[in-house]
Amino acid sequence: MSVLGTKGTVQREYTRALIRDFAQGCEVTLVGSAELASLAETALGGGEVSDAEILAELDPCFVGANEDAARRTDTIVLACTHYPLLLERMARLAPWPVEWIDPAPAIARRVVTLLDSPPDEASDVGARMIFTSGRRHTLSAALMPFFGGRVLSDARSSFYRER
Repeated sequence: MSVLGTKGTVQREYTRALIRDFAQGCEVTLVGSAELASLAETALGGGEVSDAEILAELDPCFVGANEDAARRTDTIVLACTHYPLLLERMARLAPWPVEWIDPAPAIARRVVTLLDSPPDEASDVGARMIFTSGRRHTLSAALMPFFGGRVLSDARSSFYRER
């Protein structure tokens, strides 16, 4: 298993504690990427990101290429919220198939616990996106392909609903 995160994420004691607590018995390779988050932001903004740039950041995750398939990397944990934006391309560029673990569901569950509970109006809503800056957001158009659905008509709305 490899954990692909920012350089700061893979150096944190918190990350090492999670590995100790939840990955006992697994061989874990920590890979700190210097550029992948920036590449994801560039791609999200419609900029050009080459396969070679992505592969350069991804390649250290794949350990054991010349070994028995049972000893090669079989799972990659994406330890940055930006990385799933490139997941399709990373899966295509991978030298062999692996399981990809997207952090979004766990992060969403944690946010809900921090907010106590979602508002009552959310009971019929499948997903909610919250912007915390207090400013008008411009991400909706860029994020819609990743989440589907529609944006509320009020441009000042702080959340996105999926139906």
